[in-house]
Amino acid sequence: MSSVIASTRFSVLDRSRTREGHDGPEALRDTVRLAAEAEALGYHRFWVSEHHGVPGVAGSAPTVLAAAVAAATSTIRVGTGGVMLPNHRPMVVAEQFGVLESLFPGRIDMGIGRSLGFTDGIRRALGSDRPAADDFAAQLAELLGWLDGTQQAHPQVHARPAEGLRIPPFVLATGEGAGIAATAGLPLVIGDLRGREKLLRAVERYRRDFRPSARAAEPYVVVAGTVAVAGNAREARRLLMPEAWSMAHSRTHGVFPPLGPPDRIETRTMTEKERRFYEDGLSGHLQGTEDEVAAGLETAIEETGADEVLVTTSTYDRAALVDSLRRLARIARLTPHGAVPITHGEVPAGHGGAPIMHGGASAALS
Repeated sequence: MSSVIASTRFSVLDRSRTREGHDGPEALRDTVRLAAEAEALGYHRFWVSEHHGVPGVAGSAPTVLAAAVAAATSTIRVGTGGVMLPNHRPMVVAEQFGVLESLFPGRIDMGIGRSLGFTDGIRRALGSDRPAADDFAAQLAELLGWLDGTQQAHPQVHARPAEGLRIPPFVLATGEGAGIAATAGLPLVIGDLRGREKLLRAVERYRRDFRPSARAAEPYVVVAGTVAVAGNAREARRLLMPEAWSMAHSRTHGVFPPLGPPDRIETRTMTEKERRFYEDGLSGHLQGTEDEVAAGLETAIEETGADEVLVTTSTYDRAALVDSLRRLARIARLTPHGAVPITHGEVPAGHGGAPIMHGGASAALS
């Protein structure tokens, strides 16, 4: 294994995608089960996402789902990738993370993004609009103020139990958001690995403009993307087919269908436009055998200077997904966590292990 890969952290984000024959509630349970697998394999973090009213995606309440994930694991860090701040009041977000951190001390990450709803109707239902996204920097500053007790917009109001707790914040960004992360002095989560030129420009701008803060003394870059590892190139490609077809269908019909089995996708008759989007969805990812993915990873990490890789792979076959994560863990020589079994509904004393140290980049990114 290369020293570049050895010095990089590896984490997992699951979008709680529905699958044909498996409904939304099962998708959420699949996410919790995958978190336990990721913990056993030695991954550093496990994050969940926020989507509202999107067919094919069950994860609409990331802090609730993160609580379920944290309760089903014992050592892996748990967080959100991310909570979309334009959809929420900053005080409420602070309170939710305060509850999470209080229940699972030293294990909670707060990933924050600025994306709006999937459609105009969803945005109206959420009470968010384009100006809300444009005001993300101010919303982020208010959120951080609720956590450290410095917010002045609402005198004598406090976010309980969040105030005073050290919850590592991350900014999910593309383009402009990288500048917001730099100005705030926060870690950056950016993707994807396919748009390498755009990604490199954003990372370069982030590092150039980064201002050290109490939460991070130096830049920290998490690069997110799809990684598919299998015994041969064909099987790795089959891992990518369900999401590629779902994206192609959404771009031509406006709806994300549940992920389907690759056998049927391979034999599907597609229009020229569908085929173009489908083939584009299959290209550019880190995919292949362990040797092929290792080589691609080394190049990607060297080019981006990533401190961490966040794997965002979605597929129909959950067993094949776990196998891919197992092979990637082998590439990265991850050390399996000593997971502590948790009885349903039980939070063990001392859950989460020793508290993280605070102050500086290494502390904020335990």
